[in-house]
Amino acid sequence: MKELKAGDSAPEFSLQDQDGNIQKLSGHKGRKVLIYFYPKALTPGCTTQSCEVNTAREDFSSLGADVIGISPDPPEKQKKFAGKYGLEFPLLSDGDHQTAEAYGVWREKSMYGKKYMGILRSAFLVDEKQKIIRAWYKIKPSDTVPEAKKELEK
Repeated sequence: MKELKAGDSAPEFSLQDQDGNIQKLSGHKGRKVLIYFYPKALTPGCTTQSCEVNTAREDFSSLGADVIGISPDPPEKQKKFAGKYGLEFPLLSDGDHQTAEAYGVWREKSMYGKKYMGILRSAFLVDEKQKIIRAWYKIKPSDTVPEAKKELEK
């Protein structure tokens, strides 16, 4: 599986958000974008990560960056997740995991000796021209915000 790195073009996507709207990466041209992939809405690690991103949303905006979360969950579950935790940014549904595959985050995982395919928690900072500034594969939920801020403040 090819991992994206700084300088690579960020794969375009067209995905439905929690409100049923279609969101595209190209809709953010002229702004940086923090895109993070999380395995499953309403789970502890994903909740921690998403709530921290939501809290830092205004900081990201003042640094010229939008934020987007992506998981395989359907839009209805994304809406429930956003509503329960007051998340005020797009949560996109990648049910067929094509976007996750394009970003190299759809991987074989293992739990209790059982192998399955799923999301490798990852984050990407994309520049105004849709180029990868930085990719963090296998990022910890609590590291997403500080790592992205550090990169944006350079």
